Amino acid sequence: MKLKQVAMVAGELAPVREQIFDILGVQADYDDPGVGEFGLCNSVMAIGETFLEIVCPKEEGTTAARLLERRGGDGGYMVIALADDIKGVSRRIENLQMRKIWEVDREEVSAFHVHPKDIGAAIVSFDEMRPSDEWLWAGPGWRDRKSSHVGEITAVDVQADDPEAIATKWAGAFGRNFHLEGDVLRMPLDDGEIRFIEATDGRGDGVAAVEFSVTDRSAIMTAAENHQLNWAGNEITVCGTRFRFRDLG
Repeated sequence: MKLKQVAMVAGELAPVREQIFDILGVQADYDDPGVGEFGLCNSVMAIGETFLEIVCPKEEGTTAARLLERRGGDGGYMVIALADDIKGVSRRIENLQMRKIWEVDREEVSAFHVHPKDIGAAIVSFDEMRPSDEWLWAGPGWRDRKSSHVGEITAVDVQADDPEAIATKWAGAFGRNFHLEGDVLRMPLDDGEIRFIEATDGRGDGVAAVEFSVTDRSAIMTAAENHQLNWAGNEITVCGTRFRFRDLG
């Protein structure tokens, strides 16, 4: 099981897309027409072998639009994991009596979304790709569109009023264990990590931060300054989500 893609939701796509392009060194992205069935438009960016997505509602009454209202603006939206045995994951989800809110089974992909009210904090998607080293949601030629300032997404933070309760649900769904390190509950995957922290910003449960490995910190800092973004330790806030940067090595 690998952390493969993190999605954020924005009220306006273009300005957030521009910021992220500059900060992460992204040159091109993919507008997935498939998200139209959810009433969304999007931008999918290749971050090494992982992916960052921005979704934006283009219709009223969508899940994304309700999340923008509930959390008071832009923020984290969804976590997508790459599974190598989607049938086994599906059985586990059913045994946990968690509902699926969307499911697809095609030659190149099998995937489903877990109801956020059942797993807690965010929409979680489990996806199996065929072949396993492809990523359908990023479109053709995604390997030619990698970012230049960061290497990969290495972790995602999920905040909750009761982080242990949410961590327990996610661990059951992922078939993983979590452990306490400092004040953070950490759930390692084969690649990447999901961390559970207490919600202290008044925005409630949700995806709170994305961590990236860094290949060009000076370029990130220059871009952040150009966009008048303030640093808080090793983090800046983009699209209502904290971006944390970890130096390689």
